[in-house]
Amino acid sequence: MAETAVARSVREVHATFEAVFNSGDVDGLLALYEPGAILMSAPGQAPARGRDEIRASILNFLAGGATIRLETVQAVETGDLALLKGKWRIEGNSLDGQPFVMEGVSAEVVRRQPDGRWLFVIDNPFGC
Repeated sequence: MAETAVARSVREVHATFEAVFNSGDVDGLLALYEPGAILMSAPGQAPARGRDEIRASILNFLAGGATIRLETVQAVETGDLALLKGKWRIEGNSLDGQPFVMEGVSAEVVRRQPDGRWLFVIDNPFGC
């Protein structure tokens, strides 16, 4: 079994997410979120709350073999909290097999855990 990827600094969060997403490892992605985290999966839709709902949202992308490029634009850290801004691009196939490309600028809140890992608390891919 592969070791779970972790972000040990705020600047590693996006790179870790990108690597795990591109590997197709849904459990590895979920490990990057706090248990009660929120993912704003699409504008105008109710947020996915908690790992079970986040899993369902993520599976829609991974099912089509999507890949992501994610660049950290800004990281503001205070104590055990940080606000990230990222520029992203996802390419893949929809569930009906049609190719798609999505791009956006995200806003995320991450929190340092007692063991030093940084995990998502709020993930809003369309936040900026």
